[in-house]
Order: sequence, then C-alpha cells, then structure tokens
Amino acid sequence: MTSIEQIRGKEHAPQGGRRRVLTQRLRAARFAPLLAALALAIAPTTARADQAVSAAVLNTYFQNDHAEWVPTSDAERRRMTAMVDTFKLMLEKSGRYSFKPVDPAIQERITKDQKMGECGGCELGYGKEVGVDQVAWIEVQKVSELILNLNVYMADVKTGKQVFVKSVDLRGNNDESWQHSIKFLVRRYMLHPEQYTQTDSKS
Repeated sequence: MTSIEQIRGKEHAPQGGRRRVLTQRLRAARFAPLLAALALAIAPTTARADQAVSAAVLNTYFQNDHAEWVPTSDAERRRMTAMVDTFKLMLEKSGRYSFKPVDPAIQERITKDQKMGECGGCELGYGKEVGVDQVAWIEVQKVSELILNLNVYMADVKTGKQVFVKSVDLRGNNDESWQHSIKFLVRRYMLHPEQYTQTDSKS
C-alpha cells in the first residue's frame, strides 16, 4: 500500500531524477533477456566441466615370479587391496574421478576371465556393464623381495583406447614401499605431471 508521504514525495521529486530512474529501468528491462540467455548458456558448460570421470577398478594381478619357492603371502594380498584403496581415494579427492563398485556377480566373471588388456577387449564390455566411462586394472610383478614393479592401466570404455599406462619400480616388499609407489605414480603421472616436468627441466 502506498502511503501519503510516498505520494507527496513523488509529487515533489525533481523531474530530472524521475527521468534518470525511468532510463535506468528501461535499460535493465532491455538487457534482462540477454543476461538470462547468457546464464542459461553458461550453466550447462560449467556443470559438464565440473563432472568427474566415472571409473571402476576391474581387477588386480600379483605376478610372483618365484611362487614355487616363496608362495604369495597374506601380507602381499593385503598390500594389493590397500594399494587399490589408495589409488581410488587419491583420484576421488582430486575431483577428477568418481569410482563405482563392481557388482560381485560381474567381479566373479572378471576373475575367471582372461587378464584385462589381453582378452580381446573384454574389459570394455565389463565397463559398460558396470556403467562407467573408464576402467582400470593394476598389476604388481614381484621379481624378488627387493625388486617389484607396479603397473597401472586405464582404458576409455567408449573409444576402446588405453588412456593411461604407467609403470614404476618398488624397492622393498613392505607396506611402506607399496604405498609410496602408488602415491608417487598417481601424483607424478596423473595429478601433477606439470610440476615434475618443470622440476626435471631445471635439473
């Protein structure tokens, strides 16, 4: 409701002031549709840029070159599980990836199938079943108690191409060396490669 004071104020307001207010309102009304259109155009792009890549770790492999003499231990199996957990946690914390669990029924088939990456593209089919953009599998080769090798593979489910392949060495077969290797690989080659490139170029 308009008060008497407000009416009187308008009656006594300078003509120039009313013209300026009217001009500002007309300008705002003129640009409002344009601003709204720009907001709608920008919003979907921002949402797409912020989306994390959905991924799943399909399987892990431990190649013990001397299993007939030194069988794979429970400690090594636990280290493999902990390594995968660290791998997923680091990438999810970066905001670049979101990992989905693999259904037990699908996991059973994967375990019985040929090795991922050597099965004629079966990893891509499993990726479609899980419903992810990329699939990963991790292998550790134990040459000896002092020399081990960590390998990480990732493939794009849609294109069928491997998007990441990297290998690093482990020195020592213990919890610390396994964790150090996966953390180094993720930081060095996946999250912050530019930092290491700059360091390398200076040395």
